[in-house]
Amino acid sequence: MSLSPTSVAQMNDQQRSAHIRQQVMAHGVELRQRYPLLKHQDALGAGILAFALAGMLGSAALYLGGHLAWWACLLLNAFFASLTHELEHDLIHSMYFRKRRVPHNLMLALVWLARPSTINPWIRRHLHLNHHKVSGSEQDLEERAITNGEPWGIARLLMVGDNVMAALIRTRRAKTWAHKRAILWRTLRVYAPLALLNWGTWYVFLGFHLIDFTGSALGAPIAWSASTLAAMHIVHIAVVVLVGPNVLRTFCLHFVSSNMHYYGDVEAGNVIQQTQVLNPWWLWPLQAFCCNFGSSHAIHHFVVKEPFYIRQLSVPFAHRVMREAGVRFNDFGTFARANRWTRVVKEQPAAQSQTA
Repeated sequence: MSLSPTSVAQMNDQQRSAHIRQQVMAHGVELRQRYPLLKHQDALGAGILAFALAGMLGSAALYLGGHLAWWACLLLNAFFASLTHELEHDLIHSMYFRKRRVPHNLMLALVWLARPSTINPWIRRHLHLNHHKVSGSEQDLEERAITNGEPWGIARLLMVGDNVMAALIRTRRAKTWAHKRAILWRTLRVYAPLALLNWGTWYVFLGFHLIDFTGSALGAPIAWSASTLAAMHIVHIAVVVLVGPNVLRTFCLHFVSSNMHYYGDVEAGNVIQQTQVLNPWWLWPLQAFCCNFGSSHAIHHFVVKEPFYIRQLSVPFAHRVMREAGVRFNDFGTFARANRWTRVVKEQPAAQSQTA
């Protein structure tokens, strides 16, 4: 049911949120009735995971066999890994095998292995559920961790794509040694062991090529030992098939997510103010590696228990309902406002405002 401008004006934000929720949930029911396959949620989740893992392993095998360029393998695996991120998010909300802990936890373990750049998913579950409770506030640790609320600059650019760099910058900013130690301990705890290996491999890769390039540029190329070159060969393979894809995926997801969520002056519990729809054409290169997150994730804040593929199918309908109810679309001013909801409007001079 479409809303008239008059009826929208008469609603408060809670009523608008309830209207969006009701309409999108009803559309989800309609989709399941139209396509009965969608009712098999556990099987679909497991099938998508199998498809993503097979895609990653297949492209890696083609690359290692010399049948696929390194850049094609990296891009393909970034895309496949983005599917596993959406599955992890759904698993955190107990959407697959909710009453069967063994397959549920096995899926969590596999999506973590596919995305070793991320924090432990069992720890992330607490952070993400808290995100829904306190979205946009200082207590929203999940979004703050990926730079939501940070002013844009070199620091945020470094932090948005590198989880370890973000932790190091926050450690440097901490005013007391106790706070610095707390940040470092929390970082080690949530990123052990996979993310520490992932980012460690990434830094070894970057460091080796920086040193090698510097030596060549100075006219003193380094004669690396055979054992070093053999070790770096393994590092290169890891970067192409797993580490690099997740560095790319992480940057795309964090850039989109941190800018579509609002922060700082959001009214507690007001879902209308928590997110915007961020889907301009120029973001499509990033959206391709985070499952169209900017376009579909705002739907999740209104209807939490729909799996990601239902959200994707619901996008055209949900966007119409959300736009009518006052959800913002492509509010690019948030980049300059450090993700604040409030738009600062400069008052016009009295003489100017009286001329019409």
